[in-house]
Amino acid sequence: MARWTELGEGVYARRYTHLDQTLGLVVGAERCLVVDTGGDEVQGAEFAAAIREITTVPWLVVLTHAHFDHHFGTKPFLPCPVWAHERCRAAMGADRETWVETFRREHKHELARLLEEAELVPPSHLFTAEVTLDLGGRKVTLLHPGRGHTDHDVAVHVPDAGVLFAGDLVEQGAPPEIGYPADWPSAIDELLALHPGTVVPGHGEPVDAAFVRRQQVTRS
Repeated sequence: MARWTELGEGVYARRYTHLDQTLGLVVGAERCLVVDTGGDEVQGAEFAAAIREITTVPWLVVLTHAHFDHHFGTKPFLPCPVWAHERCRAAMGADRETWVETFRREHKHELARLLEEAELVPPSHLFTAEVTLDLGGRKVTLLHPGRGHTDHDVAVHVPDAGVLFAGDLVEQGAPPEIGYPADWPSAIDELLALHPGTVVPGHGEPVDAAFVRRQQVTRS
């Protein structure tokens, strides 16, 4: 099951029951930005169709990191630019086999099959620290705040709406998985320095900056 949450004019989070996942959409006058694409091509196609109910402008995709549930749904969006951090490409697909086996152990055989058969679509556009994209009347910034969940995390800042898509650097409903414990607090500081009104985690409901700060203090 999935549902939209509108976070501001033309800014949306799409919430999925499976893995408590949250994907994103930012709509401009000429283009829209898709934030992550889901864990397989069926989910990606569902997400793409849901976006087309909101807007018909061409899309760009940004991947917040290389874990399977954030990028194996990319194929239904092609052809389009796919943005990611420069270290993302090398990490993509590394967890596929582990999750296929996990789904099989949990008797989720259809999810295992879909993940096993999904095409890995590498990013076409890479950046190192920060890049700003013009969606037409709206600019969004993709930034790498430092190592935290992975060594290639990407956040998406929508300044005119006060919204920040944080990927899995932030989670709501469960503690975040921190791959780089010594660096994660600094990455969170970089995100909070943007003074977002709403922070969208990779899993869970959108939160405010105070929630993120409390999570940082608790986990540091």
